Amino acid sequence: MMSVQITCTNCGSSVEVHPDQHAHKVNCEICKHTMDVKFNSEHEQGILKECPVCSRQDFYKQKDFNRVIGVALFVIAAILSIWTYGLSLVALYLVDLFLFRKLAMVAICYKCRTNFRNLSNMSEIRDYDHEMNDRIVYSDHDFKGKPLSH
Repeated sequence: MMSVQITCTNCGSSVEVHPDQHAHKVNCEICKHTMDVKFNSEHEQGILKECPVCSRQDFYKQKDFNRVIGVALFVIAAILSIWTYGLSLVALYLVDLFLFRKLAMVAICYKCRTNFRNLSNMSEIRDYDHEMNDRIVYSDHDFKGKPLSH
């Protein structure tokens, strides 16, 4: 079953929900803020075509790993490399390779950063595109689910 992780627009905390087409509101447990959602039958089947939060169709996929932890591990390995002659970076590379092979993928909405896990159509979601991200975030461009074309 697909799970959806919405970022609260009021306090920025994470709100975990499961798709239910009869649910139209989601409440943040931290600040009690209410957000509108629009789930459909495809969401209940684990198919992602449209974001239930912002109604956009532009998504990217990446490995499901916390970026803050990843950066922290790199900083620690870089500092330790002074005394380990770079072996800590090699060890981090091996850990990263192991995690890359074991971790599942997550789809993310470019516009509202909502995370979607356990999708049945994950293979249809494209990889991250920097230019597409910039056009959506800074210019509010809507690609309507189509790839970037020049």
